[in-house]
Amino acid sequence: MFVIRPRASLRHWQFRTAASLFVGYGAYYLCRSNLAIAAPLLIREFGSQGLNKEVLGQIASVGVLFYAAGKVVNGVLGDFMGGKKIFLLGMVGAVAATVVFGLGQGVGVFFVAWAANRLVQSMGWAGLVKTTAHWFSYRAYGRIMGLLSLSFLAGDIAAKLALGQLLRLGVGWRGLFLVAAATLALVALIDWFALRDSPASVGLPEPPTNPDSLFTSADPVADQPASLGGLLSSYFRSPTFLLLLVLSFGLTALREAFNFWVPTYLVEAAHLSESAASQYSALYSGFGMVSILGAGYLSDAWLRGQRGPLIVAAGMGLVPVLLLMARPGGGAALPLVLVSLTGLLLLGPYSFLAGAMALDVGGRQGAATAAGLIDAVGYAGGTGALWLTGALAERQGWGAAFVALALLAAATAAAALVFYRTQERGPSQVPAVG
Repeated sequence: MFVIRPRASLRHWQFRTAASLFVGYGAYYLCRSNLAIAAPLLIREFGSQGLNKEVLGQIASVGVLFYAAGKVVNGVLGDFMGGKKIFLLGMVGAVAATVVFGLGQGVGVFFVAWAANRLVQSMGWAGLVKTTAHWFSYRAYGRIMGLLSLSFLAGDIAAKLALGQLLRLGVGWRGLFLVAAATLALVALIDWFALRDSPASVGLPEPPTNPDSLFTSADPVADQPASLGGLLSSYFRSPTFLLLLVLSFGLTALREAFNFWVPTYLVEAAHLSESAASQYSALYSGFGMVSILGAGYLSDAWLRGQRGPLIVAAGMGLVPVLLLMARPGGGAALPLVLVSLTGLLLLGPYSFLAGAMALDVGGRQGAATAAGLIDAVGYAGGTGALWLTGALAERQGWGAAFVALALLAAATAAAALVFYRTQERGPSQVPAVG
């Protein structure tokens, strides 16, 4: 009689869980990247109502502010409610908010609908991290979070290519929003059947959690933190965690500015059509995928789990790239190369913070809260960066906007150097991946 051994069954469920989380979180981006893709069309249609780049940047900034606030609340909810519930609830909310935006008739509706969309979308990563903490051993955090971090880039690429093709076929911006909402609703239904909160729910033992997390000594097998006060105070007493918040502020601000403004920049600076700009902007995410895989390998294989040196190098490398973007070009080739280089330098280091690092410090009990706090502070930076980039581009041109981003990259590199010299020099405290 053939018997399936528990180890084989666990591998099956781990693959199923990772695939469901990857596809699900990637699908969130259909209802997030759509505003950046539709931005030139919205400016054209509602320009007479005052919707220019500065106002659109304000809409995006308000959305990021709500996203940042939601990261804190939903991170805590994820640790107490469970990963699957919070992951699916975010999908359903994003579908509803995207439909409301797509049916909207003015700037006021756009502000409210986009803020609501980003608020509920903040549930997605918290649910993903919490579920991952249950299903995978701490020895695999680097690998699994590296792979799952590719989901937001794959989703961004798929959204830009697919929605850009719809623009090419003549579908208006409202059609883009409704198609995005319908697709995410279908993925949510599939994940409702496919996901489970933990191995215990299917009769399997849970893999070990990180013995160096902030919560292991209190109760190494608990699924939930003992109290909200103990959960939060553990983080804010940790110098390592506080420095992670500083790095998240800078790297997320840079990432948000590029995620949103690249299509509009390519239309205005590289003189591409809206559909071509949407599709070519996927170069940023495509090179970002290479960056995530490469950064994970370098930090594990060459740097003994240290992340600081790579963040320093990325910040320093971004400065000349951004300064070159500040100079007007004569064609599309140079802007496309520079956008690609930005993705290559930025997105790998960015993926460390709310991924493997959050799992390492938070473990099974507090991983969602760690990721939420790191991302919340980061998206607070993103709020300012989105508004500032749009305002400078509108009033002084793209050159001034990219000079400001170059200064931010330099400051982030300096903070990463402090993190490395004070927290990472000497034997690594991060478990080896392998």
